[in-house]
Amino acid sequence: MSARRHTLRAAALATAVVALAAGCSSANSNHNKNGGSAASGVLNIGKPDGPQTNNSNPFLNTSASATLGYRWMIYEPLAMTSQIRPADKADPWLATDWKWDLNFHKVTFTLDDRAKWADGKPLTAEDVAFTFNLLKKHPALNADGIKWGEVKVEGKKVVLTFDDSQYVNQNKIIQQYIVPKHIWEKVENPETWPNRNPVGSGPYKLKTFTPQTTTLTATPTYWKGSTKVKELRYSTYNDNNAATTALASGKLEWSFVFMPDYKKLFIAKDPKNHKLWFPSGLGIHGLWFNTTRKPFDNPALRKAMAMVIDRNAIYTQAEATLYPEITNPTGIPQPAGKSFLSEEFKNATTKPDVEGAKKILEKAGFTLSGGVLKDPSGKPVKLTLTDPAGWNDYITGLSIIKDNIKKIGIDAKVKTQTADSWNADVANGNFDATLHWTNSGATPYDMYQNIMDGALLQPIGKPSQSGNFGRFKSTEATEALKDFAQAQSDVSRKSAMDSLQKIMVEEAPMVPTAAAPIGAEYSTKNWVGWPTEDDPYADPQHTQRSSLEIVLKLKPAK
Repeated sequence: MSARRHTLRAAALATAVVALAAGCSSANSNHNKNGGSAASGVLNIGKPDGPQTNNSNPFLNTSASATLGYRWMIYEPLAMTSQIRPADKADPWLATDWKWDLNFHKVTFTLDDRAKWADGKPLTAEDVAFTFNLLKKHPALNADGIKWGEVKVEGKKVVLTFDDSQYVNQNKIIQQYIVPKHIWEKVENPETWPNRNPVGSGPYKLKTFTPQTTTLTATPTYWKGSTKVKELRYSTYNDNNAATTALASGKLEWSFVFMPDYKKLFIAKDPKNHKLWFPSGLGIHGLWFNTTRKPFDNPALRKAMAMVIDRNAIYTQAEATLYPEITNPTGIPQPAGKSFLSEEFKNATTKPDVEGAKKILEKAGFTLSGGVLKDPSGKPVKLTLTDPAGWNDYITGLSIIKDNIKKIGIDAKVKTQTADSWNADVANGNFDATLHWTNSGATPYDMYQNIMDGALLQPIGKPSQSGNFGRFKSTEATEALKDFAQAQSDVSRKSAMDSLQKIMVEEAPMVPTAAAPIGAEYSTKNWVGWPTEDDPYADPQHTQRSSLEIVLKLKPAK
């Protein structure tokens, strides 16, 4: 897998996590002052990401189109998947049908005859084949790290063939958005092309771009029919406080912002219309250990720490109940991952167990005397917990963890850094323990692979952009990941997934602390039809692919 893909993915995820940092309050003076209005057909969307550079290259996760989320309104996928409903069949989109062979080595797409580009040209199988070959030729654009094989056009069908099973990548492949061959084939270097006049098959085209606000307007000839939302305005704010103020006043109608007191800051400002929903997919946040540093190379110590960390306190105090609580020690978020839980851990709980942790430590040769835990060699156990300054939920989480592990005699201190220096230290293995996120996907594989895969292992000092930041070395975990990815049956996959859960619980390469939300705040004052817990038809966050599904379903409020 290309290191570039993980750098890009990390950057995209960092954008989401940076949104957790609460800074100084300042109004965004460039924001449209009229607010949203269904009568005018305008929907106001935004996030606290700071000024943007004019770049609408949909393949670059660092582009404005990715950061703000508007790439999904211009470029469409072959099929629409859901992270919060990973077991559900994807919705047909540019493809009316797709069929995998039994071992997930080949997939055949049948395209929708109606699909066309915003410039009026038909969208054909040649466009789809061109897109996949573009990803194959340019690793920097291949953010999912797919090892593309042969790409063939057979009439109105496109056939992809792979050397290995693509079971764990199937959603990434079928949800690939497609670009027009007649435009992209003329691009000299697509890896750096800013694509400032994007042409896609989606219902919107770029109208204007400024570092603060990007405006999209509806395409009257959209192949799926007309849209109720005629204009999308994506505004970017300098910090959480500014974005929260815009949400509270109604200037912003759809966002993803971490609020330490959302009931007071947002809901109470308009109880009838101000709503939020923060469901989880199959990614998590957690405490990563540097397993190359003694005594954290000892799984008994890591497991004991996992047993005393109070996830409910992190859920209520650090995450303000916005981020779903982790209730199972496997780390698999519920309910999204319910079908993957092994029988052994189906009823397991994350409720703190200090006495149980002490017994595990004693058995492993640790001694606790006078409130100080000493490792088997007699040295006091100490560690430094690190995260970027300003990432308030993470810093609060570290403070809770520090207090929790004091109960088993571990002396910890919390150190803050700049985001840049922290990123470098995490990648190079220069830390004791740190809160960090994982990848996510259609199964818990992506999460576990990010944490435990020996194929991603780098020596200390060599950047690990791909994952396994804790340098966890386990032949059993690496083999189980490989077995899951290449399994020929559901029984084999279940056996491999059960093994991964057991390693996660027994050896604790990282301690899951919260589920990664795919959440959003929104207003029903001007627009209705949003996804909810009762009607979870799409992932609610506007930076996800299914935000297109949401916009197409929105209707003016009566």
